[in-house]
Amino acid sequence: MKDNKDNKSESPKPIRKILNKKTTPKPPKFNIMWIYGIIVLAFLLASTLLGGDNGARITYQDFETNMLKQHDVDRIIAYKSGDLIIAEVYIKKESLSKQRYVSDSGKQQHLFSASNNGPQYTFTDDSYESLKKSIAAVESTDPTAPKISVELQQGRESLLSNWLVQGVIMVILFAAVWIFIMRRMSGGSGGGPGGQIFNIGKSKATLFDKEAQVSVTFNDVAGLEEAKQEVMEIVDFLKNPKKYTNLGGKIPKGALLVGSPGTGKTLLAKAVAGEAQVPFFSLSGSDFVEMFVGVGASRVRDLFRQAKDKAPCIIFIDEIDAIGRARGKNNIVGGNDERENTLNQLLVEMDGFGTDSGIIILAATNRPDVLDSALLRPGRFDRQVSIDKPDLIGREQIFKVHLKPIKLNEGVDAKKLSAQTPGFAGAEIANVCNEAALIAARKNKESVDMTDFQDAIDRVIGGLEKKNKIISPEEKRIVAYHEAGHAIAGWFLEHADPLVKVSIVPRGVAALGYAQYLPKEQFLYTTEQLLDEMSVSMGGRVAEDIVFGKISTGALSDLERITKLAYAMTKIYGMNGNVGNVSFYDPQGEYQFNKPYSDTTAEMIDNEVRKLVDEVYQKTKVLLNEKREGLEKIAQKLLEKEVLFQSDLEEILGKRPFDERTTYDKFVNGEAAMNPDVDNNAIPETVTNPELSRIDGQEPKV
Repeated sequence: MKDNKDNKSESPKPIRKILNKKTTPKPPKFNIMWIYGIIVLAFLLASTLLGGDNGARITYQDFETNMLKQHDVDRIIAYKSGDLIIAEVYIKKESLSKQRYVSDSGKQQHLFSASNNGPQYTFTDDSYESLKKSIAAVESTDPTAPKISVELQQGRESLLSNWLVQGVIMVILFAAVWIFIMRRMSGGSGGGPGGQIFNIGKSKATLFDKEAQVSVTFNDVAGLEEAKQEVMEIVDFLKNPKKYTNLGGKIPKGALLVGSPGTGKTLLAKAVAGEAQVPFFSLSGSDFVEMFVGVGASRVRDLFRQAKDKAPCIIFIDEIDAIGRARGKNNIVGGNDERENTLNQLLVEMDGFGTDSGIIILAATNRPDVLDSALLRPGRFDRQVSIDKPDLIGREQIFKVHLKPIKLNEGVDAKKLSAQTPGFAGAEIANVCNEAALIAARKNKESVDMTDFQDAIDRVIGGLEKKNKIISPEEKRIVAYHEAGHAIAGWFLEHADPLVKVSIVPRGVAALGYAQYLPKEQFLYTTEQLLDEMSVSMGGRVAEDIVFGKISTGALSDLERITKLAYAMTKIYGMNGNVGNVSFYDPQGEYQFNKPYSDTTAEMIDNEVRKLVDEVYQKTKVLLNEKREGLEKIAQKLLEKEVLFQSDLEEILGKRPFDERTTYDKFVNGEAAMNPDVDNNAIPETVTNPELSRIDGQEPKV
């Protein structure tokens, strides 16, 4: 019993203690800019209260000769100062423009002084009675002189009170202006173009905690079961650390979410934020990038400082390749290495000499090949979570999630939709569902049916239908035979994806026609399969040559695809006998300026590619000549109906001469074949375009 108690007491103290502690709001930190403001304010007050003597010092003789006898004096205020009388002279406003007063005012004026209000001059006398007699004597000698008012005050109390009132008003105005400026420069409510000037080195991460929770949960993430299992383990560790630490396990410091665009990396991170119930910092890699030197590293330090205060917590960095690119590559002489400084600071914070525990880093990228190797090592990103494009079952689950808020017709089946959209990522499936709802609303329907989803898939693949696009009859005829060539090649080649829909309706920017295929869900491709795929793409160009004896520019995308496949087979996949079993695949751009092969090998590769393309062309030409009758029938039918489905192709060409069932048949009609009550022809079979489905994720960037 004693041993059990001891083991029980040796639970993970740091994490448990942190999890159980109550977070108390910290008082706002004092800004050093207020100290600077107080110093400036004290200087201004001293300048106002002590600067100058409330008028320039003069003698009585100067006052009498140059001011009193010139009739420039407005009034005099006298007060006692010890045994003497100090007289303050106020000059008439109309006389202040004289050169003497202008020059004297410039000499004695100081900051915040108002020389026009006076007094402008001061002088001393023995007594108040002596001062009055002297002024009266001058006035008696000059009958035209105005009477000067001489007022006696007991002291400078009134003057000091005026100074105090002015000082208080100035302090209030100064404080108001200073607060306004501080708010603007710190990004407060009065933010603007000059905001964040004092916080430029601060982190821009958005904090989600109990006050600002994320509503997304793992129930909202469909089709990513393996990835969810990986990140759910991290969340479970934060909730139940004792379960793992009792066995000696340690929490992973980081997880990197890797996947193609639109597969749900950010959505999965949002679900982690909604499920973890710990503080969650979210920002993107570009938030660290700034034109000022040292700002990126400063923001990294500030981010981890905030995270340590909130530990245990999670930091999510979206698009981490913005700052995590491999160092030392593609450097330009004299270029700015600010990004590398930011990456170095991130590496130190994640696993440096003084690293603290309790912080988990989640990052997402679709470019893992460009990341620095030091960032990917265990101890920083301990695990890489691959988020691939969903398979059939995954797409069905994603469709079910996005179909929930849509008012559906009874005939809408998520299983059929998933089978008709191979290669679609989660974002594209969401776009299909939204487009279907918009199309149904445009047609004033009360619910969304399968026809709307078919139109939505067509729009996502080929673009908006151009009903008003005027095409000449000759161009339309060329497009019809071009698409018929694709149809024949796809129907009679064993390893080609069967073409199930062909259209000559203009779509998108420049597409005058398009074909849709029904590919298999596979990851490995043989040489024969790739050659048949090239033949299908070459079918349009060959059909134009056979029928019209001339070619057009309509085969641009086909030739581009054929060229990429030919070069991939020759210099990447090692599928050429003369070049041999070598691969010059360069995913990290190491051979950007220097090719890893000689000019002789480059010439050999070019010759073999041309030879391969010529062989495919001749093979396709032989096939279309053999099936010339079917080519003519399909072209004429396209000119008549503009769109042909699989049932139309079977009616014209007969069934495909191959027994292998497509993925659609296996997945959708596999169960329906056992249930004769199910109508298998309720909807036309349409799928995605070849760019999305063929060699999905396997074709390298050439």
